[in-house]
Amino acid sequence: MPDAPHTPDPDSTVPGPVRYAYLGPEGTFTEQAARALAAGGPATGGSATGPAATLEPVTTVTVALDRVRSGDADGAVVPIENSVEGSVPVTLDELATGRELIITAEVTVPIEFSLLARPGTAIEDIRVVGTHPHGAAQTRKWVAAHLPGATVVHTNSTAAAAAGLADHSATWDAAITAPLAADHYRLATLATGVADNAGAETRFVLVTRPDAPPAPTGADKSSLVAFIEHDRPGLLLELLEEFALRGVNLSRIESRPTGAGLGHYCFSIDCEGHIAEARVGEALMGLHRMCDDVRFLGSYPRADGVRPEVEKGTGDADFAEAEAWLARLRNGR
Repeated sequence: MPDAPHTPDPDSTVPGPVRYAYLGPEGTFTEQAARALAAGGPATGGSATGPAATLEPVTTVTVALDRVRSGDADGAVVPIENSVEGSVPVTLDELATGRELIITAEVTVPIEFSLLARPGTAIEDIRVVGTHPHGAAQTRKWVAAHLPGATVVHTNSTAAAAAGLADHSATWDAAITAPLAADHYRLATLATGVADNAGAETRFVLVTRPDAPPAPTGADKSSLVAFIEHDRPGLLLELLEEFALRGVNLSRIESRPTGAGLGHYCFSIDCEGHIAEARVGEALMGLHRMCDDVRFLGSYPRADGVRPEVEKGTGDADFAEAEAWLARLRNGR
């Protein structure tokens, strides 16, 4: 008897192209990070590997994350921390509230600006420079040394400063912006490496809808938010001890207001390790017991690839042996 004709499974679909929303506009460091994350490679220098996903610039971090929540994007690339300016509050707050999202990857981008102008402009002709306030803060000394007579005006983004030159709507003569903007807006590069802090970098994360975290690599980071029900003496110490007793190092911890009133805070935390590791998992269980709520924001490979040193007695084998020992005691052996 011949086989029955194959009927396609209505639930099986060919996956479409991956779509990433990112904090725009085009020509920003965030686009550089998005290109690197989409291609699965590092984001270094003034150019990046071409994307393996469709990239869509949006106006704010909130819009980028909401695109993921609504299903209009598969992921969002947003800044979360800068080595000079510190954490990005809007990203921390958006991840702590609303429908849950998780971080699945991170990348760091060196922050060295370029001075761009319309072709034919000489550096001695520059009287007004446009840039984002963060760009101005990180290049103040450079501008004073190289453009002592210039005035700096603030724009909505570093790329907006470049775009204004390109469409002739700008009231400024040059822009301090990401090197990537030179190609986007067909501008001349008058100076590179414009920065006051050598080695400054920004950390960007790829955020998706909740799913199982990537498999542990041995060089991982976990992020979470701990919500406290009632403040009391020693509370922060108790929270820190959940990690310290299990040999889990924190790479970042800071308090953020919950919006419920003065004195109501949550703790945004990055720690070394993966939730699949016993020491990290037990630390999270300890927090779960003592906190009003713990929002897990994901375990993902560290951008620097550094493997943390696991202290004696805190490795998976140590936890497994201790559990087996306790089981023998309970069984009378």
